[in-house]
This record gives sequence, C-alpha cells and structure tokens, in this order.
Amino acid sequence: MLLPIPQTSPRAAYEALKSEIDTAVSQVLESGWYLLGEQTKAFESEYAAWNELAQVVGVGNGTDALELALRVLDVGQGDEVIAPTHTATATIAAIELVGATPILVDIDPCTYTVDVEQVRQAVTNRTKVIIPVHLYGHPADMNALLAIANEHNLKIIEDCAQSHGARYFGKRVGSLGDVASFSFYPTKNLGALGDGGAVGSTTPAYMGRARAVAQYGWHQRYISDEVGMNTRLDELQAAILRCKLRHLDADTQRRVEIANRYSAALKVKVTVPCVEAGCEPVYHLYVIRHPNRDALRQHLSAKQVGTGIHYPLPNHLHPAYRGRLGDTGSFPVAEQLTQEILSLPLYPELTDDQVDYVIESVLTFAD
Repeated sequence: MLLPIPQTSPRAAYEALKSEIDTAVSQVLESGWYLLGEQTKAFESEYAAWNELAQVVGVGNGTDALELALRVLDVGQGDEVIAPTHTATATIAAIELVGATPILVDIDPCTYTVDVEQVRQAVTNRTKVIIPVHLYGHPADMNALLAIANEHNLKIIEDCAQSHGARYFGKRVGSLGDVASFSFYPTKNLGALGDGGAVGSTTPAYMGRARAVAQYGWHQRYISDEVGMNTRLDELQAAILRCKLRHLDADTQRRVEIANRYSAALKVKVTVPCVEAGCEPVYHLYVIRHPNRDALRQHLSAKQVGTGIHYPLPNHLHPAYRGRLGDTGSFPVAEQLTQEILSLPLYPELTDDQVDYVIESVLTFAD
C-alpha cells in the first residue's frame, strides 16, 4: 500500500487514463485548431446528453460559468441573488461580478445545502435569482426551492460545480432549474487538466444567449449586439474531458462504494454525511464532523492520511465580505459546521487497502 494517501489526486486520475488522454491531446496538437473547434463542439453535445440538458456551452472556468448564467438571466445592478454562506467563494464572487447583491442564508444542518426556510424569508421585491449549491455532491432540496421560485416569479441557477451526475428524485441536477453552472477544475468529479467550466439548460433560448454573451456579445462575428465577456473552453481541455466523461459513471460508482464503506465503519466515531430521501449524491467530497476536528486532523497527518477543510470560513466571515454580508452570529449553523468539518481522502483510484487504512486511522483516534 502506498503512503502518503492524499485527500484528492488529479495525477492519479490522469495516470488511470494516460494512454487515452495522451492520444487525445496529441490529436489536438497536431490538428492546428486550438479554440472553438470540433473537440469543444463534441464535448458540449456529449455532456448535454449525459446530463439531460438541451445544450451546454463550454467556458473558461466555473466562476465564469456562474457569471455567464447570471448575465443570461439579465441579473445586474439593483438585483438580489440568494445563496448559501457555506460554499466556495466563487458563488459569491460571481454575483458581485455582475453588479448584483448577494443575500446570504444559512444551511441545512444535515445536507449542508441551502436552508429552504431561510431562502423563503430572504425573498424581497428585489430578489431575482436563487442559487442552490449542490455542495459536496449532495443535491439541494429542489422541489421546495422551485415552489418558492414559482410563487415569487424567480429564476434558479443550479451551482453544480461539485455534483456532476448527482440525481434528485431521478433527475440529474442541473436539469431542474432554469440554468446550471459547472466547473471542471482538476479535482472535480469531472476534472480537466487545467481550468474549464460550462453553462447548461433545458431551455435552448438561454443557451443561444449564453453562447453569444460568452464571446463579446456576438450574434454574428465581430459585431457585438450586447455587452459580453470572453470565456472559452479550449480544445485541449475539451478533448481531455471527453475522455474522462466516458468513464464518469464508473468513477461515480466507485466514489459511492468508498463513501458507503466509510459511513458504515466510521459512524461510531464521527458524524458521517447524511443522504436525504430521493437524493443520489456523487461524493465530490466525503465530509465528516468531529468536535475535536483539529486534533483528529493532526492524528491523521501523523498517519500520512491527507485531509482538507472545505471550507474553513463561511463566506460572511471572509475579510472581503464581513460586515456587509453578515457577521459573527449571523448564520450559526454554518459557523459551527466550519469548526468541525474534515474531508477524508476520496477519489476513484483509491485502493481497497488504502480505504481500509483511512478507516483504521480514524478509528484509532483517541478523542
């Protein structure tokens, strides 16, 4: 068994498909076409079909995807966008990039996704969009959120950066709201070997607008009919993602197998992830809780088991946002959670022996 065991390993993902990826990269390099070519078109089509979407537009990264989704829905100055405080900063940064105001809410203590009742209470006459984040690969409570959106004539952008392939009552996340954003950062369940992202929807009209806005607002070449941006998924990353997409279902199955083994063995020692009825999570991260988290992390480090903290602060307590998006005590569930969470190693290339070792290492922690 190889030690140390990292918390995640993009290199292992590459090595598992090295021959396939190297061939695809070589073909792109030899083609002489590196942007907006056949690889990107093919990936967009294949990913849309796999994710039960009408269309997908590839972009430069996950933050660009969120910004583009907001622009497609005409979100800007004077608009409010509701989002959870416990999420990657990208979710909040994208809202401010379009000039809108983030309205943060607390999270559900079980799923760590957005608290539906707090969303309901946060709606004002300036609210335009709700962004549920399917955090750690577990779907948010979309039926309840869709009911709120319908009642108040709001749009929903699903942040699917961590949830490629997760299902909510049988449907893929990303296909439930108005628009969806995806990240292909190397550590994601579907990860590039560099940056990448996508916007998708079941509504073709949104995707026509997204494609134009993503490239300077062009509806015809060199003519900007509206203010746009410049964000593209390049041909190399598209080719790599096509290779990885073919293996994503098997990789997801392996993630679920590892997560189930962790949960069965570790529930006597730590708080393990919950799974709500109707949800099929994909375990981008396997996040446990323990009141003595830092000591547990030190113990695992001594055992050469890598861990992560996703995330050490809720967004309202980041120096950039503190005081204007919230303060200490504003969102107690998220504030308590960030003191206790720890991400264990989880990626498809983990061996059974490595999984056993991680379990043993957690169980031997003297708390």
